[in-house]
Amino acid sequence: MAGASLLTLLDDIAMLLDDVAVLSKVAAKKTAGVLGDDLAVNAEQLSGGLKADRELPVVWAVFKGSMLNKAILVPIALLLSYFLPIVIMPLLMLGGAYLCYEGFEKVWHKFSHKEEHQEQHEKHVVALQDETIDITLYEKDKIKGAIRTDFILSAEIIIIALGTVADKPITTQISVLIFIAILMTIGVYGLVAGIVKIDDGGLLLIKDKSANLWAKAKRALGYFMISFAPKLMKFLAVAGTVAMWLVGGSLITHGVPAFHHIIESATNFAGSLPVLPGLLVVITPLLIDLLVGFILGALLVFISLAIMNVVKKTEH
Repeated sequence: MAGASLLTLLDDIAMLLDDVAVLSKVAAKKTAGVLGDDLAVNAEQLSGGLKADRELPVVWAVFKGSMLNKAILVPIALLLSYFLPIVIMPLLMLGGAYLCYEGFEKVWHKFSHKEEHQEQHEKHVVALQDETIDITLYEKDKIKGAIRTDFILSAEIIIIALGTVADKPITTQISVLIFIAILMTIGVYGLVAGIVKIDDGGLLLIKDKSANLWAKAKRALGYFMISFAPKLMKFLAVAGTVAMWLVGGSLITHGVPAFHHIIESATNFAGSLPVLPGLLVVITPLLIDLLVGFILGALLVFISLAIMNVVKKTEH
């Protein structure tokens, strides 16, 4: 009897693991789009403005913060899904609105305070070169900002993954969410670590001054990596902001039924056009999400500026 019970238990565990593997694969596919946005946002936030020997420690700190975010979000998502499923979408929309605001605020501050931004950048460059200046406060602000943004992106990843297993047993739900949380965090911050160290990798390659063909090839690759790194960082700065509007906008459009009809009608119209209908069907919902994210971000920034002006006038 004991042997039979053990075999039954092992069979149940095998079935559970098989379900978890299949459902995790489905969840990973559904969250892949957010993973790309998560990568762009975090790589942009963590690239530049750090000493070379502090880049990986900062990425590691944000990685730990991201794991803590998911350790908080997974049980909350499970509890809300069971007791208060109605509040999940409003909370995600609130997070999406914050992403839209943060993305537009960054652009607005850069262009409306251009001279101040340039002055701060120059001071920071000097601080990086001065070994006597402690820039840990700057690092802490950068880490806090990245972890704060990661919290919202992680929440969307967890909710999307939860949606794929909502009708499954609780053990399967927990297993899939934990697996996706760990996989996505390692994937994102592993790639971020690689991105921020591209230039250092290039410097390592050009150190070989040998005259043989292999050394020349390494130096050529190293010089390419060094020249490519700043271009990649500039691209990520743009991509990270666009990703905030895309993710934030998508959270809003998914939560407002009226947008479903607008997106469906626009997609059907795009598919009926004679030029590249397949491509237009794919990009039309993304463009609508981007437009919604941009407009909402602008509205929230201007509203916050108006409120701050009123507060300042009342204080005087």
